[in-house]
Amino acid sequence: MIVFPNCKINLGLNVIRKREDGYHDLETCFLPVTLRDALEAVPAEHPHLTVTGLYAGNDADNLCMKAYHLLKKDYPQIAGVAMHLHKVIPAGAGLGGGSADAAFTLQLLNKIFGLNISANQINVYALQLGSDCPFFLINKPCIATGRGEILKDIKLPLKNFRVALINPGIHISTGIAFKNIQPTIPQKTIEQIISQPVETWKNFLKNDFEKYVFERYPTVKKIKEDLYNAGAIYASMSGSGSTVYGIFDNKGGITYKSKLGYFYKIVDAIV
Repeated sequence: MIVFPNCKINLGLNVIRKREDGYHDLETCFLPVTLRDALEAVPAEHPHLTVTGLYAGNDADNLCMKAYHLLKKDYPQIAGVAMHLHKVIPAGAGLGGGSADAAFTLQLLNKIFGLNISANQINVYALQLGSDCPFFLINKPCIATGRGEILKDIKLPLKNFRVALINPGIHISTGIAFKNIQPTIPQKTIEQIISQPVETWKNFLKNDFEKYVFERYPTVKKIKEDLYNAGAIYASMSGSGSTVYGIFDNKGGITYKSKLGYFYKIVDAIV
């Protein structure tokens, strides 16, 4: 059985406060887009994973294997599984590719082994694998609060737009990025801002990680500037970076040209 885990971008990202449990309360809008990995799984004598594509090799610490062992702990009757993951989504890029792989693995194993795990319980497992994993079980535009696990469906007027994804290959540590920003409570919520026309987002919709990342990595800042110069209606860094995206009106086309060596894809929003 094969599935195709897709990634997401963040429309705005507010870091509101640090919590006593060490996490941060966030506010963002997760928007799924059509850049996808491929994950195949079949029953096997021994559990194992192979990985090809942007990150090739065997990795016992991969979130797909962690998802398998998480289920195996509560469902010891399940057999081994042979999984093959072909990576198209860049890792550590602010796109949630690893979290998507983990969430899709949970759903895939539930089907393969007929475990009949409820949607609520799958959500509990997903949260143990990552704060944004539960989002990929819904896989529709959502306002996310709390650690990112409190989700609310939202409608977005993006059917006539396309998204350019650019990643310069810079790995940014999310943990270090969190340590270098000052949590603040915004004057307007992201839900209020994105309820307005896309053309107004440029003036109000912010990603709190950009200040730190742009100061440390001017290349990432330059990509955002280039996207606006190429006609993007809205451009931003996704997550803690280093992927930057631009939203373009499909009627006008996308004139942005990526520099040699940059990861560059044109995708659609899943709305």
